[in-house]
Amino acid sequence: MSIYNSLKPPYFLLALTLVLFASCRSTKVVSDGTVDSRLSARAVIKRHYQNNLDFNTLRGKVKIGYSDGESSQNFTVSLRMEKNRGIWMSAPLGIVKAYITPERVSFYNKLENEYFDGDFSYLSNLLGTEVDFNIVQNLLLGQALSDLRDQKYKLSVAGEKYRLTPKVQETLYKTLFQVEPQNFKMALQQLSQPLKERTLIIKYQNYQQIGEAVLPNKIDIMAMEEKTENKISLEYRNITLNQPINFPYKIPKGFKKIVLK
Repeated sequence: MSIYNSLKPPYFLLALTLVLFASCRSTKVVSDGTVDSRLSARAVIKRHYQNNLDFNTLRGKVKIGYSDGESSQNFTVSLRMEKNRGIWMSAPLGIVKAYITPERVSFYNKLENEYFDGDFSYLSNLLGTEVDFNIVQNLLLGQALSDLRDQKYKLSVAGEKYRLTPKVQETLYKTLFQVEPQNFKMALQQLSQPLKERTLIIKYQNYQQIGEAVLPNKIDIMAMEEKTENKISLEYRNITLNQPINFPYKIPKGFKKIVLK
């Protein structure tokens, strides 16, 4: 069976949200890759934001693996992105295409003659946490999902990583961050809602150097809720920055709109 025949809307939406990069101009900070016990939580957070990536466009390919405990799939999509404005993805032969903007998530599947066009609310429910364009950008960039400068954190060392936990942890919503010491990018992000038995874990396996930019190379994502667990792996290939791109995307006429509940 072709992977496109078995490609269901929840899976594709979960996969397509995880291919973004962006942010603002900054001064790069690089260490020798060892933890400096003299640094404070504030200093680690400052260096994390100093290493935010600056670029205009990105293009390349993403190898995606998915498993829900009962079945698994692997395929590769083409990716084009303009910072903060749009993300376009296409499976081979354009069988499935997606286009995401800060306002909308849209995709269509030619084999099923159907399409989806809506906001980020379904993705938020799927991942068990509020999701918008900026949060997904940060996730794929190796930046913190939430702004670490908005509250105070405790700093400790775990497995040669800087470990940040809020000094005042919320009851309904708990967070944990680990920062790798070489580029001060995220090594792990964990968000959980204990009362709803929901946990989202993002692990950054390694990073790649592209010119002066440092980008995630491979990311593992686990979304767990009660007795269900979805796993996604992302591996970026042939990434280039600041090349001219366009976004060829138009929902074909006659396709049936998918209504997600």
